[in-house]
Amino acid sequence: MMKYDFMRNSRCSGRWRRGWCTSAVNSLSSNHALKPLVPTLCLVVVVIYGLADKLRNFVSGIFIPQYHYPYAVALCFAQVLISLLVLNLLHVLDLVPLKHYSRSLGERVLVPAICNSIHDVLAMWAKASSSYAGLFALTLPLLPLLTVGFSFTLKLASPPPIHISVLISIVSGTSIVISASKGPSGIEPLEYIYAPLALILHSLSLTWLAKVSDAECRHSPDAQASIFDIYYTQLVNQSWVLGLLWLLHPDSPWQVLSQGSWQSLLFHGYLLAILLLGVALNFLVGISALCVSPLSAALLHSARQAVQPFFQLL
Repeated sequence: MMKYDFMRNSRCSGRWRRGWCTSAVNSLSSNHALKPLVPTLCLVVVVIYGLADKLRNFVSGIFIPQYHYPYAVALCFAQVLISLLVLNLLHVLDLVPLKHYSRSLGERVLVPAICNSIHDVLAMWAKASSSYAGLFALTLPLLPLLTVGFSFTLKLASPPPIHISVLISIVSGTSIVISASKGPSGIEPLEYIYAPLALILHSLSLTWLAKVSDAECRHSPDAQASIFDIYYTQLVNQSWVLGLLWLLHPDSPWQVLSQGSWQSLLFHGYLLAILLLGVALNFLVGISALCVSPLSAALLHSARQAVQPFFQLL
Protein backbone atom coordinates (compact mmCIF):
# COMPACT_ATOMS: atom_id res chain seq x y z
CA MET A 1 0.00 0.00 0.00
CA MET A 2 2.81 2.40 0.85
CA LYS A 3 4.55 1.49 -2.40
CA TYR A 4 1.36 2.22 -4.34
CA ASP A 5 0.97 5.62 -2.65
CA PHE A 6 4.58 6.51 -3.40
CA MET A 7 4.20 5.62 -7.09
CA ARG A 8 0.95 7.58 -7.29
CA ASN A 9 2.55 10.66 -5.71
CA SER A 10 5.50 10.39 -8.11
CA ARG A 11 3.16 10.27 -11.09
CA CYS A 12 1.24 13.27 -9.76
CA SER A 13 4.46 15.20 -9.24
CA GLY A 14 5.64 14.43 -12.74
CA ARG A 15 2.27 15.41 -14.13
CA TRP A 16 2.44 18.75 -12.29
CA ARG A 17 5.94 19.45 -13.54
CA ARG A 18 4.90 18.80 -17.12
CA GLY A 19 2.13 21.35 -16.69
CA TRP A 20 -1.23 21.26 -15.01
CA CYS A 21 -2.86 22.86 -18.05
CA THR A 22 -1.86 19.92 -20.25
CA SER A 23 -3.25 17.49 -17.71
CA ALA A 24 -6.51 19.44 -17.52
CA VAL A 25 -6.87 19.48 -21.30
CA ASN A 26 -6.15 15.76 -21.51
CA SER A 27 -8.71 15.07 -18.77
CA LEU A 28 -11.36 17.10 -20.59
CA SER A 29 -10.55 15.38 -23.87
CA SER A 30 -10.73 11.88 -22.36
CA ASN A 31 -14.05 12.55 -20.62
CA HIS A 32 -16.81 12.08 -23.19
CA ALA A 33 -19.26 14.16 -21.18
CA LEU A 34 -16.90 17.16 -20.98
CA LYS A 35 -15.28 16.79 -24.40
CA PRO A 36 -17.82 19.07 -26.18
CA LEU A 37 -16.90 21.85 -23.74
CA VAL A 38 -13.25 22.02 -24.91
CA PRO A 39 -13.94 24.10 -28.09
CA THR A 40 -16.24 26.38 -26.10
CA LEU A 41 -13.60 26.86 -23.42
CA CYS A 42 -10.97 27.67 -26.04
CA LEU A 43 -13.33 30.16 -27.69
CA VAL A 44 -14.01 31.84 -24.34
CA VAL A 45 -10.27 32.20 -23.69
CA VAL A 46 -9.72 33.69 -27.16
CA VAL A 47 -12.60 36.15 -26.73
CA ILE A 48 -11.40 37.24 -23.27
CA TYR A 49 -7.85 37.67 -24.59
CA GLY A 50 -9.08 39.68 -27.57
CA LEU A 51 -11.17 41.98 -25.40
CA ALA A 52 -8.30 42.49 -22.94
CA ASP A 53 -5.91 43.23 -25.79
CA LYS A 54 -8.36 45.72 -27.30
CA LEU A 55 -8.76 47.39 -23.91
CA ARG A 56 -5.00 47.70 -23.48
CA ASN A 57 -4.62 49.24 -26.94
CA PHE A 58 -7.44 51.66 -26.14
CA VAL A 59 -5.86 52.72 -22.85
CA SER A 60 -2.44 53.05 -24.49
CA GLY A 61 -3.96 55.18 -27.25
CA ILE A 62 -5.23 57.61 -24.60
CA PHE A 63 -2.39 57.49 -22.08
CA ILE A 64 0.68 57.79 -24.30
CA PRO A 65 -0.39 60.82 -26.41
CA GLN A 66 -2.09 62.63 -23.52
CA TYR A 67 0.85 62.43 -21.11
CA HIS A 68 3.57 62.37 -23.81
CA TYR A 69 4.99 59.18 -22.31
CA PRO A 70 6.26 57.07 -25.26
CA TYR A 71 8.99 55.24 -23.33
CA ALA A 72 8.65 51.72 -24.73
CA VAL A 73 11.73 50.21 -23.06
CA ALA A 74 10.83 51.55 -19.62
CA LEU A 75 7.23 50.33 -19.89
CA CYS A 76 8.31 46.84 -20.95
CA PHE A 77 10.90 46.72 -18.15
CA ALA A 78 8.28 47.70 -15.56
CA GLN A 79 5.93 45.09 -16.99
CA VAL A 80 8.51 42.33 -16.50
CA LEU A 81 9.27 43.49 -12.96
CA ILE A 82 5.55 43.31 -12.08
CA SER A 83 5.37 39.80 -13.55
CA LEU A 84 8.30 38.72 -11.38
CA LEU A 85 6.72 40.32 -8.32
CA VAL A 86 3.40 38.54 -8.90
CA LEU A 87 5.03 35.14 -9.44
CA ASN A 88 7.17 35.51 -6.33
CA LEU A 89 4.13 36.57 -4.32
CA LEU A 90 2.21 33.50 -5.50
CA HIS A 91 5.22 31.39 -4.57
CA VAL A 92 5.32 32.86 -1.06
CA LEU A 93 1.60 32.07 -0.70
CA ASP A 94 2.30 28.44 -1.79
CA LEU A 95 0.06 28.83 -4.82
CA VAL A 96 2.81 28.40 -7.43
CA PRO A 97 5.89 26.28 -6.64
CA LEU A 98 9.06 27.83 -8.07
CA LYS A 99 12.63 26.62 -8.06
CA HIS A 100 15.61 28.90 -7.63
CA TYR A 101 17.01 30.45 -10.78
CA SER A 102 18.98 27.79 -12.66
CA ARG A 103 21.94 28.89 -14.73
CA SER A 104 21.61 25.94 -17.13
CA LEU A 105 17.91 26.60 -17.68
CA GLY A 106 18.64 30.32 -17.99
CA GLU A 107 21.09 29.63 -20.80
CA ARG A 108 18.51 27.54 -22.65
CA VAL A 109 15.84 30.24 -22.47
CA LEU A 110 18.22 33.11 -23.19
CA VAL A 111 17.29 33.21 -26.89
CA PRO A 112 13.50 33.43 -26.31
CA ALA A 113 14.12 36.00 -23.56
CA ILE A 114 16.11 38.23 -25.92
CA CYS A 115 13.61 37.74 -28.77
CA ASN A 116 10.61 38.39 -26.55
CA SER A 117 12.21 41.50 -25.00
CA ILE A 118 12.93 43.08 -28.38
CA HIS A 119 9.48 42.12 -29.67
CA ASP A 120 7.77 43.72 -26.66
CA VAL A 121 9.74 46.93 -27.16
CA LEU A 122 8.89 47.06 -30.86
CA ALA A 123 5.19 46.37 -30.19
CA MET A 124 5.10 49.06 -27.49
CA TRP A 125 6.84 51.46 -29.86
CA ALA A 126 4.10 50.77 -32.43
CA LYS A 127 1.42 51.57 -29.86
CA ALA A 128 3.23 54.77 -28.91
CA SER A 129 3.85 56.01 -32.45
CA SER A 130 0.83 54.93 -34.48
CA SER A 131 -1.76 53.60 -32.02
CA TYR A 132 -1.14 50.09 -33.36
CA ALA A 133 -3.06 50.83 -36.59
CA GLY A 134 -0.30 50.44 -39.15
CA LEU A 135 1.82 47.64 -40.53
CA PHE A 136 2.07 45.83 -37.17
CA ALA A 137 -1.66 45.14 -37.11
CA LEU A 138 -1.73 44.31 -40.83
CA THR A 139 1.00 41.65 -40.65
CA LEU A 140 -0.01 40.13 -37.30
CA PRO A 141 -2.10 37.33 -38.95
CA LEU A 142 1.19 35.99 -40.35
CA LEU A 143 2.36 35.07 -36.82
CA PRO A 144 0.78 31.56 -36.81
CA LEU A 145 2.22 30.83 -40.25
CA LEU A 146 5.74 31.81 -39.17
CA THR A 147 5.32 29.79 -35.97
CA VAL A 148 4.44 26.71 -38.04
CA GLY A 149 7.61 27.24 -40.08
CA PHE A 150 9.80 27.54 -36.98
CA SER A 151 8.09 24.46 -35.47
CA PHE A 152 9.33 22.35 -38.38
CA THR A 153 12.71 24.10 -38.49
CA LEU A 154 13.44 23.51 -34.80
CA LYS A 155 11.99 19.97 -35.05
CA LEU A 156 9.49 20.11 -32.22
CA ALA A 157 8.27 16.84 -30.75
CA SER A 158 4.71 17.53 -31.97
CA PRO A 159 4.76 19.81 -35.03
CA PRO A 160 1.43 21.02 -36.44
CA PRO A 161 -0.32 18.66 -38.89
CA ILE A 162 0.00 19.49 -42.57
CA HIS A 163 -3.73 20.11 -43.07
CA ILE A 164 -3.76 22.53 -40.13
CA SER A 165 -0.77 24.36 -41.61
CA VAL A 166 -2.50 24.66 -44.99
CA LEU A 167 -5.70 25.95 -43.37
CA ILE A 168 -3.76 28.55 -41.37
CA SER A 169 -1.96 29.67 -44.52
CA ILE A 170 -5.27 30.19 -46.33
CA VAL A 171 -6.90 32.09 -43.46
CA SER A 172 -3.81 34.26 -42.82
CA GLY A 173 -3.34 35.10 -46.48
CA THR A 174 -7.01 35.93 -47.00
CA SER A 175 -7.10 38.13 -43.91
CA ILE A 176 -4.06 40.11 -45.04
CA VAL A 177 -5.44 40.53 -48.56
CA ILE A 178 -8.76 41.85 -47.22
CA SER A 179 -7.00 44.27 -44.84
CA ALA A 180 -4.50 45.44 -47.47
CA SER A 181 -7.23 46.05 -50.04
CA LYS A 182 -8.70 48.71 -47.75
CA GLY A 183 -5.40 50.52 -47.59
CA PRO A 184 -3.73 50.68 -44.16
CA SER A 185 -3.29 54.20 -42.86
CA GLY A 186 -0.76 55.87 -40.61
CA ILE A 187 2.23 53.65 -41.40
CA GLU A 188 5.52 54.90 -39.98
CA PRO A 189 8.59 54.38 -42.24
CA LEU A 190 10.35 52.37 -39.53
CA GLU A 191 7.43 49.94 -39.41
CA TYR A 192 8.58 48.41 -42.69
CA ILE A 193 11.59 47.14 -40.74
CA TYR A 194 10.18 46.75 -37.26
CA ALA A 195 6.95 44.89 -38.13
CA PRO A 196 8.57 41.92 -39.94
CA LEU A 197 11.32 41.81 -37.31
CA ALA A 198 8.78 41.70 -34.48
CA LEU A 199 6.90 38.86 -36.16
CA ILE A 200 10.04 36.78 -36.63
CA LEU A 201 11.25 37.36 -33.07
CA HIS A 202 7.87 36.57 -31.52
CA SER A 203 7.35 33.34 -33.47
CA LEU A 204 10.92 32.26 -32.71
CA SER A 205 10.52 32.93 -28.99
CA LEU A 206 7.27 30.93 -28.78
CA THR A 207 8.74 28.00 -30.66
CA TRP A 208 11.97 28.03 -28.67
CA LEU A 209 10.03 27.99 -25.40
CA ALA A 210 8.12 24.91 -26.57
CA LYS A 211 11.44 23.31 -27.54
CA VAL A 212 12.76 23.87 -24.00
CA SER A 213 9.54 22.43 -22.55
CA ASP A 214 9.88 19.32 -24.75
CA ALA A 215 13.45 18.85 -23.54
CA GLU A 216 12.35 19.11 -19.90
CA CYS A 217 9.72 16.39 -20.40
CA ARG A 218 12.52 13.95 -21.28
CA HIS A 219 14.18 14.42 -17.90
CA SER A 220 13.36 12.44 -14.78
CA PRO A 221 10.42 13.82 -12.73
CA ASP A 222 12.73 15.09 -9.98
CA ALA A 223 14.95 16.94 -12.46
CA GLN A 224 12.15 18.44 -14.54
CA ALA A 225 11.47 22.16 -14.51
CA SER A 226 7.79 23.07 -14.40
CA ILE A 227 6.19 25.43 -16.88
CA PHE A 228 6.26 28.13 -14.22
CA ASP A 229 9.99 27.55 -13.67
CA ILE A 230 10.63 28.01 -17.39
CA TYR A 231 8.45 31.10 -17.59
CA TYR A 232 9.98 32.56 -14.43
CA THR A 233 13.52 31.96 -15.72
CA GLN A 234 12.66 33.68 -18.99
CA LEU A 235 11.31 36.68 -17.06
CA VAL A 236 14.53 36.94 -15.05
CA ASN A 237 16.53 36.93 -18.29
CA GLN A 238 14.20 39.53 -19.76
CA SER A 239 14.71 41.81 -16.76
CA TRP A 240 18.46 41.75 -17.39
CA VAL A 241 18.07 42.34 -21.13
CA LEU A 242 15.55 45.17 -20.77
CA GLY A 243 17.45 46.73 -17.85
CA LEU A 244 20.65 46.85 -19.90
CA LEU A 245 18.76 48.16 -22.93
CA TRP A 246 17.18 50.89 -20.79
CA LEU A 247 20.59 52.01 -19.52
CA LEU A 248 21.95 52.15 -23.09
CA HIS A 249 18.85 53.83 -24.56
CA PRO A 250 18.88 57.60 -25.25
CA ASP A 251 15.81 57.88 -23.00
CA SER A 252 17.74 57.55 -19.75
CA PRO A 253 16.07 56.33 -16.53
CA TRP A 254 16.26 59.85 -15.10
CA GLN A 255 14.44 61.29 -18.12
CA VAL A 256 11.73 58.63 -17.95
CA LEU A 257 11.15 59.18 -14.23
CA SER A 258 11.21 62.97 -14.46
CA GLN A 259 8.73 63.18 -17.36
CA GLY A 260 5.96 61.28 -15.56
CA SER A 261 3.00 63.04 -13.93
CA TRP A 262 3.50 61.16 -10.69
CA GLN A 263 1.22 63.45 -8.68
CA SER A 264 -1.78 62.65 -10.89
CA LEU A 265 -3.93 59.70 -9.81
CA LEU A 266 -5.25 59.40 -13.36
CA PHE A 267 -1.68 58.97 -14.64
CA HIS A 268 -1.10 56.17 -12.13
CA GLY A 269 -4.40 54.54 -13.10
CA TYR A 270 -3.66 54.51 -16.83
CA LEU A 271 -0.10 53.33 -16.27
CA LEU A 272 -1.14 50.54 -13.93
CA ALA A 273 -3.88 49.39 -16.33
CA ILE A 274 -1.42 49.15 -19.23
CA LEU A 275 1.14 47.25 -17.17
CA LEU A 276 -1.29 44.81 -15.53
CA LEU A 277 -3.08 44.04 -18.79
CA GLY A 278 0.28 43.49 -20.46
CA VAL A 279 1.35 41.14 -17.67
CA ALA A 280 -1.84 39.08 -17.99
CA LEU A 281 -1.73 38.91 -21.80
CA ASN A 282 1.94 37.92 -21.92
CA PHE A 283 1.32 35.28 -19.27
CA LEU A 284 -1.51 33.72 -21.25
CA VAL A 285 0.55 33.61 -24.45
CA GLY A 286 3.65 32.22 -22.72
CA ILE A 287 1.76 29.55 -20.77
CA SER A 288 -0.13 28.54 -23.94
CA ALA A 289 3.17 27.99 -25.74
CA LEU A 290 4.52 25.91 -22.85
CA CYS A 291 1.36 23.91 -22.05
CA VAL A 292 -0.25 23.35 -25.43
CA SER A 293 1.85 24.42 -28.42
CA PRO A 294 3.50 27.53 -29.88
CA LEU A 295 0.88 27.51 -32.63
CA SER A 296 -1.94 27.82 -30.08
CA ALA A 297 -0.12 30.76 -28.47
CA ALA A 298 0.33 32.43 -31.88
CA LEU A 299 -3.34 31.89 -32.73
CA LEU A 300 -4.38 33.30 -29.37
CA HIS A 301 -2.25 36.42 -29.88
CA SER A 302 -3.34 37.08 -33.48
CA ALA A 303 -6.92 35.77 -33.51
CA ARG A 304 -8.59 39.17 -33.20
CA GLN A 305 -6.58 40.74 -36.02
CA ALA A 306 -7.01 37.67 -38.24
CA VAL A 307 -10.79 37.37 -37.80
CA GLN A 308 -11.65 41.09 -37.77
CA PRO A 309 -11.41 41.59 -41.59
CA PHE A 310 -13.91 38.73 -42.18
CA PHE A 311 -16.42 40.32 -39.81
CA GLN A 312 -16.01 43.64 -41.62
CA LEU A 313 -17.10 41.97 -44.85
CA LEU A 314 -20.40 40.82 -43.32
